[in-house]
Amino acid sequence: MQQTQEVQTSGHTDSSTVTLSTELRNKIKNKSSETELLQPPSQKLLQCEQKANVHISNQEYKEALPELMTYLALARICYGDHHWKMAEAHVNLAQGYLQLQGFSLQAKQHAEKAKEILLASSLIPSSESEQRMDILQCSVAISHTLGRALTALHKLKDAERSLIKARKLSEELLQGQHVPPDKWIEIKAGIELSFAQLYQSQKKSKEALLCYQKALNYTEKSKGEDNLECVPIYKKIAGAAQILGDHDTAIQHLVKAHFIALRKSPSSVETANTAHLVARAAVASKKSDHNDLAEKYFQESINSFEEAEGTGSAKCLAAEDDFCQFLIDTGQQERAALMLKGSLEAKKATFGDLSPEVAETYWLLGVTELAQGHTNLAHKKLKKCLYLQTLLYGSHNKRTRATKETIDLLSKTPDVATEQRRTDEEKPPFPCSTTLGGGRD
Repeated sequence: MQQTQEVQTSGHTDSSTVTLSTELRNKIKNKSSETELLQPPSQKLLQCEQKANVHISNQEYKEALPELMTYLALARICYGDHHWKMAEAHVNLAQGYLQLQGFSLQAKQHAEKAKEILLASSLIPSSESEQRMDILQCSVAISHTLGRALTALHKLKDAERSLIKARKLSEELLQGQHVPPDKWIEIKAGIELSFAQLYQSQKKSKEALLCYQKALNYTEKSKGEDNLECVPIYKKIAGAAQILGDHDTAIQHLVKAHFIALRKSPSSVETANTAHLVARAAVASKKSDHNDLAEKYFQESINSFEEAEGTGSAKCLAAEDDFCQFLIDTGQQERAALMLKGSLEAKKATFGDLSPEVAETYWLLGVTELAQGHTNLAHKKLKKCLYLQTLLYGSHNKRTRATKETIDLLSKTPDVATEQRRTDEEKPPFPCSTTLGGGRD
């Protein structure tokens, strides 16, 4: 009896402890919320800036945007509408918009507002040179951001004027000697990268290549040669080199990008992506001595995608398709057919039975069977492809018509014609029609 009472008392005590701890947690939570509400705007402004910077450093741009909007509202409370800090808040928000696709117009509007505020600012110090350098740095950011936004909106002449101004102001910033060298180099790298993107939009690949190279040099100085931030620049250099027909340079830079990604994160999607790009660049060169390189990197990319995302991921399946096309082009139809058959169910699971990816697989299977002389099997695969293409694109689509023309040609070959006649003969005769209701006269 006594033992039972002790157990009951113990259970009651545990229940009370849980209730008390829950109440305590709620009180602490409410108190912290009250404390946060009572914080001065300047303190909230600092916290908001810190949160935005963390999101941006983690490439969480959607999460950073609300923080940048809140920062703008708090800056208005802390500094007023015409302070240069408001210009800084607007340009930060503009940069946030540029990181998201489809928001270039909003970026342009905020950069222009920042420019307007800075021009009419009530406080441009002459004696406090450090603060003056902060304002000059803000001015560089405004011109640079406006140039990027205008490039994205295809207003290329205006974009070039803004970027030229940003480049000029950045030189003034260096002369002031109030910006750390690493920060200045980072600013210069960004401006050169934006010039390269502008030149690519203007179809000036040689000029773009030079600017990409400058951006890479600056990034290597500020971040180090093996930094992951060099990887996207290597990719851009490779893209510009390919346009100019310099495939060896393109491959060389993509291999460098891949080695950096491999060293930093062997099992990452970036490692798989860079391997895939090397393989595609080797194929694009159309040089037979690059075939071994292409095969090596195709296999490496597929293995890396499988490790990072799983066998049925869209990127892994795309890499497999590119590899299969390479195998077909180099006369390795049997290997290609085996891979395509193996990936078919995964594609149906990932993309759905009625999808362009499944239709393309049936097309490639038809091509491999035809190359091996299996006309009947090729005919069957292409008929499946035609069925899906008709549903996806319609009967008048260029791809659908091309597939139908191939099927029509195959239908005239002796093997397919014979098979077709045999199939027709095996079909049961059409049943005689009967009177509806089945009653006798």
